Amino acid sequence: MPPRKDTDASANVPSFYGAELRFKREAAGLTLEQLAEGSFRGVPFLSQIERGERRMPLDLAQHVDKRLGTDGFFERRCEDARKAKQSGHAEYFADVAEMEKFAESIEEWAPALLPGLLQTEAYALKVIRTGSPWLRSDTVEAQVNARIARAKLWGREERPSFWAIVREELIRKPLLPSDEMAAQLEHIAQVVRSTQGVLQVLPETTVAYPLMMGMIKVMTFPDAPPVVYTEGLHSGQLIDYPALVKDYRRSYDLLRAAALPPETSLDMIEQAAEDHRNGKHRA
Repeated sequence: MPPRKDTDASANVPSFYGAELRFKREAAGLTLEQLAEGSFRGVPFLSQIERGERRMPLDLAQHVDKRLGTDGFFERRCEDARKAKQSGHAEYFADVAEMEKFAESIEEWAPALLPGLLQTEAYALKVIRTGSPWLRSDTVEAQVNARIARAKLWGREERPSFWAIVREELIRKPLLPSDEMAAQLEHIAQVVRSTQGVLQVLPETTVAYPLMMGMIKVMTFPDAPPVVYTEGLHSGQLIDYPALVKDYRRSYDLLRAAALPPETSLDMIEQAAEDHRNGKHRA
């Protein structure tokens, strides 16, 4: 069995409280399975909290305080961890952004917007300003910076494998001025080719297909079960229930079969970039 990887408690607030949870749990002589009993969370969820990869929700903090006799310590502090993990992201996305850093693979279906991990600053700015026009300029800037910062994982030696499927309309319609839209598409092609990722385009002629109801992101991890993330306009949900995750992954596999081959898709994106730059795009 490989040695246990201890959490660096100095890395951030969630890591500190994750390390503290492990210390107090072990001091109480409890296993993760025993601590999870009576809660609505599973062992993988608790394990990720101990590693600082997920924040502790209020209901679990209250359960942990009761089981460990910590006099409300985790309930009082879970809000601190929540704030520390936002870092410019919407609250419902904070855990997802953190989990991307530890993922072994990331698979996305993007029916409405290009995936955040592939967005340029201009595209992210347009999306955030249009979607939430009431936000203050400093909040918009923080959200754009946070979104762009997520892409730093592409520069890592041990980066996750990546697979994305996007609708053809997203590369044809000019969300940005022509030069900026061309730059966005060129950026996608460059990232996918340089990281040995896979990107497929679902052709606009395909009108019936799996996952018509909305976007999903599937993440797998080297030492934890996979999770699925789904998102609406101003909300998102992480799903780790094994049966549901299995169904989402099955639907994603069917969607792969409906999309164009990867090399054909990249050729289409590069041609669309050229069309945007030359003013030949389709409105």
